[in-house]
Amino acid sequence: MNNTLITYCFALGLISCDAQIAPLEPKDTTKSFSKSYQPPVFINDQRSERIKEIAPALQQLMEKHAASRNIPGIAYGIVVDDELVLASGTGQINLEKELPATINSSFRIASMTKSFTAMAILKLQEEGKLSLTDPVTDYIPEMSNLTYLTKDAPTIDIENLLTMTSGFPEDNPWGDRQLDESDQMLIDLIAEGVFFSNASSYKFEYSNLGFALLGNIVTRVSGKPYQEYIRDHIFHPLGMKNTYWEYTNIPEGQLVLGYRWEDEQWKLEPILHDGSFGAMGGLITSIEDFSKYVSFQLSAWPPRSEHETGPVSRSALREMQTPQYSRLNAKDTNSNGDPCATMSGYGYGLGITRDCEGRIRVSHGGALPGFGSNYIFYPEYGVGIMAFGNLTYTGPLPFKEIKKLLFDSVGLQARQLPVSDILMERQQQVAQLIQSWNPGLEAEILADNFYLDKSRDHRRSDIQSVFDAAGEVESIGEIEPYNQLRGRFDLATSNGLIKVFFTLTPEKIPKVQQLELWFEESSE
Repeated sequence: MNNTLITYCFALGLISCDAQIAPLEPKDTTKSFSKSYQPPVFINDQRSERIKEIAPALQQLMEKHAASRNIPGIAYGIVVDDELVLASGTGQINLEKELPATINSSFRIASMTKSFTAMAILKLQEEGKLSLTDPVTDYIPEMSNLTYLTKDAPTIDIENLLTMTSGFPEDNPWGDRQLDESDQMLIDLIAEGVFFSNASSYKFEYSNLGFALLGNIVTRVSGKPYQEYIRDHIFHPLGMKNTYWEYTNIPEGQLVLGYRWEDEQWKLEPILHDGSFGAMGGLITSIEDFSKYVSFQLSAWPPRSEHETGPVSRSALREMQTPQYSRLNAKDTNSNGDPCATMSGYGYGLGITRDCEGRIRVSHGGALPGFGSNYIFYPEYGVGIMAFGNLTYTGPLPFKEIKKLLFDSVGLQARQLPVSDILMERQQQVAQLIQSWNPGLEAEILADNFYLDKSRDHRRSDIQSVFDAAGEVESIGEIEPYNQLRGRFDLATSNGLIKVFFTLTPEKIPKVQQLELWFEESSE
């Protein structure tokens, strides 16, 4: 597999071992929290209705993509919050029997499995059974005999495996073929030693082996085979009743066969059985079932005080979706093909990108002989897209075209943060202060640094010069919150707008620590 398919990966696993690990003490989760905080919300929310309207255009797009890439069959869907609002398929999952691709067809999704493995690790951490900073040797003693690349390379810990910073080499082509290997093969491989491509904790390099080892850790710590643990603690709580590890367990007519395009024809690819490398890419599921997992990932946002309902906490999901070892892509392009810069990184089993428009995109792909899959979700928009195909190493999602549909045609808008009570109160007081300079109001709302940073006389003089240019104040605009303690608003004046920005202190009663004003003359 080439580097452009670095997020399309492979295999998943179970490993058995009788090593005894002393459990950690669970963390104390008792804490106080604000009763007045209001999380961001969607304004005039019509996302579901608008997305349903693009169904014909999306179907046409997927059919065109399948034809251009010679993909026999594709199933796809779009999730809004906790609902699969649009889903369909095109082509066939079994060319001999001419079975159509549907949202209930069972595709192997390869490396999209990795986030399930990461979620299991975080669940065990929340239960106090391990810590991400633990050396892997605490759980896999066979790792103790590794020969590190450099003397100063840190001992590999669990987080190194999650973030692919262990120093193991990129192993996509090799890793594909290890899926059905035995548990003993994985342990023997590690016991015999591996060749590193980098020092640990130095840089990201995609490693299927690392995720196979995470599956091993899940088995050793939980006391049950990895696949059973994922089934019992993730699939079942999420209602994923048609998700499998072993293809021979899939009902007749539901299993998707994989193909490669060679000699101008489709050739059947043998399906690998599940095995010790399952934790890196062995999962088999449908659009209908996987949509429940995408909804759960979306449920992490925004942070709020609602009751927790999932297999892991919302904060654990947000941790999974936080990039590590971020890198600049200076020569990326937007949906129109124009050059722009983006930032990307790898979290825990998920890739994260901030695109040209500043939108956060969480995603992963998967690829094995016979299969290619993708899913993408936008946390700030509550929308996820997924597509599964059955052609070797071929992505079934025409991402840039779908992005244009969602943001140009549908016009998706992100959540908006309501104004906190203290920010609203301070806005009115700041607007009054800069016009009156009432000593009593100054004492009430200004932090102790305010006149130390710039004297009162200079502040008044600078602000008065803004008012002199702006003219008489006619109205106070609504405040735009940046967060609970920072925001900006406009004063409409006879000559234009006064732009006001302020930020408050972290004190129990927040006060104004910074205040900036500037004038924009009316263009009329």
